[in-house]
Amino acid sequence: MYDCGKIAIIGGGSWATAIAKIVVGHTHHIGWYMRRDDRIEDFRRMSHNPAYLTSVHFDTDEIFFSSDINKIVQQYDTLVFVTPSPYLKNHLRKLRTRIKEKFIVTAIKGIVPDENLVCSEYFHQVYDVPYSNLACIGGPSHAEEVALERLSYLTVGCADEEKAQAFTQVLSSSFIKTKTSTDVLGIEYSSVLKNVYAIAAGICSGLKYGDNFQAVLMSNAVQEMQRFLTAVQPLERHIYDSVYLGDLLVTGYSNFSRNRVFGTMIGKGYSVKSAQIEMEMIAEGFFGTKCMKEINRRMHVNMPILDAVYNILYERISPQVEIKLLTDSFR
Repeated sequence: MYDCGKIAIIGGGSWATAIAKIVVGHTHHIGWYMRRDDRIEDFRRMSHNPAYLTSVHFDTDEIFFSSDINKIVQQYDTLVFVTPSPYLKNHLRKLRTRIKEKFIVTAIKGIVPDENLVCSEYFHQVYDVPYSNLACIGGPSHAEEVALERLSYLTVGCADEEKAQAFTQVLSSSFIKTKTSTDVLGIEYSSVLKNVYAIAAGICSGLKYGDNFQAVLMSNAVQEMQRFLTAVQPLERHIYDSVYLGDLLVTGYSNFSRNRVFGTMIGKGYSVKSAQIEMEMIAEGFFGTKCMKEINRRMHVNMPILDAVYNILYERISPQVEIKLLTDSFR
């Protein structure tokens, strides 16, 4: 059985904190890279993340903190990346240590801007990490509910099934159920797209469309997702599995969803900038919408929901006008 070795968390947000809680519960030791020394000092003093999920307490004797990413990479075997996708490149620019021999797990539900690559492809193409050393975590999993130890289901995707299985053992607990998959690209792209569709759901909510229409929107969204995943990687997958449809539904409906909240504000008439300022948190779907639109210019998949969200966010088309056009395309 593959041994994940010493595990480190890269990132300091809410999802990073939730994953750290899960992992340290098994291993009783993790490395944790956070870029700000003041946050690390506050964390040590208060025994919880001072900025995110502040109700989750840790035994800080079980954590090796560092603001030096190279120190963490040198000392740990498995690196779990949980940074917002727009900031991933900035963190990695500080690297002076090879990572191709490390087991890289990405829990980033976003796409690398400018590169228009999902995170596993970025690590493979830029840092020569072999696919057998690349994994992703997917599934319906709001950090807030994981922190509350509410039952959640996670899927670990990896080309090497033995490594995927080994990492599921690190995540499994009384409140985390796990399974494995080899569909890494499908999991990552669906994680990007569900954020786009959650923004669409939020926009419609802000425009006072009801639950009846939201159900139709989600039905069309899962069909659109399946068309794209089939085009980008035509393998046998069950789109109704929790890692695809489940993640789409929770992100589209839940009040914990940043992307839905962001979309609701847009539907109510906020500008993109004012919504971002008021939220004070990153809605990954804003960046994912532009990246997916650019990717689909090559793929030519029929994606009317993606197009509508792009037109509203980037072309400044009226949400009322754009969503009305979208509703006319649904059946």
